[in-house]
Amino acid sequence: MTCIMQVTTVGRKQRRKSRRGKAPSLSRSLCPIANALEVVGDKWSLLIVRDLFHGKTTYGELLNSFEKIPTNILADRLKRLEAAGIITSSPYQERPVRNAYTLTEKGRELGDILHALVKWGKRHIPGTKI
Repeated sequence: MTCIMQVTTVGRKQRRKSRRGKAPSLSRSLCPIANALEVVGDKWSLLIVRDLFHGKTTYGELLNSFEKIPTNILADRLKRLEAAGIITSSPYQERPVRNAYTLTEKGRELGDILHALVKWGKRHIPGTKI
């Protein structure tokens, strides 16, 4: 794959200049797989996206998922996903402030990836259900 070859040719401290002379936001690679994994490649992010696809919208609903994400990690991932433009939050209660979370168009585009993982998991991991 060309992606793998690009990863090896771009060192961590090297940065490619864009056409306008600014360093791009890519931190370690030109590879789209590596950069996508920087955003959603941890253990929890795609599970949060999955739950939002299934209609969960609040912190409490996300916290009650089967996988039992720790509270500090859920709060961190929600912030990271929002900063990446994958989700948006909007307050639904003022005191205390509570937010509802929804997928952006960018986040909804992860649906194809989730469907591919479901298909692969059902095919190759015994006991996997949907």
